[in-house]
Amino acid sequence: MTTRTRIKICGLTREADVDAAVECGADAIGLVLYERSPRAVSIARAAELARRLPPFVTPVCLFVNAPPEQVLELLQAIPNALLQFHGDETRVDCERFERPYLRAARMTPGFALLDFATAYASAAGILLDAHVEGYGGGGKAFDWSLVPPNVPRPVVLSGGLNPANVIDGVMHIRPWAVDVSSGVESAKGIKDATLMRRFCEAVCEADARMADADA
Repeated sequence: MTTRTRIKICGLTREADVDAAVECGADAIGLVLYERSPRAVSIARAAELARRLPPFVTPVCLFVNAPPEQVLELLQAIPNALLQFHGDETRVDCERFERPYLRAARMTPGFALLDFATAYASAAGILLDAHVEGYGGGGKAFDWSLVPPNVPRPVVLSGGLNPANVIDGVMHIRPWAVDVSSGVESAKGIKDATLMRRFCEAVCEADARMADADA
């Protein structure tokens, strides 16, 4: 069976970047609702950007230890949002909204990913990111050999991906999806349409190589 790696482009702040991401073939866009991030947008701004999306392109809204009231306000503004929790949220914290969610795992040597994924068994997926100061968005890759086989939830590979290394990442991890932010930027929060296109093309190339290898 031919598989296709889904693509999420995160940290969008401009209409032109949303439109370009969709044109490049992104399956999802990420909107950062974390005020300390250089890519942060308000709930009102996130809703404006999400309204540009065509059917079947998912808005993913990223939170870091946010008060429940903020998440609920976001869900009122963007009812079809997929939630992404990137802080210290417990399973109960993530489940309280009764909505699909991604849970970020900060990968370090010795991190028990299988236990983590089991603890968040209700998650739609586990997003693997580098352990950096703050919460994500550092543009740093982690050691992919830290990822064991047979993670019990769909894996979203993140952390330092770019058009040059995403083929290797996809072929090594075989994730359900990949997530890119700084690797397709000309400045923080400013996406480069050419880099986004090259990234999406590289993911398609990785899928084609895997299909050939599995044939």
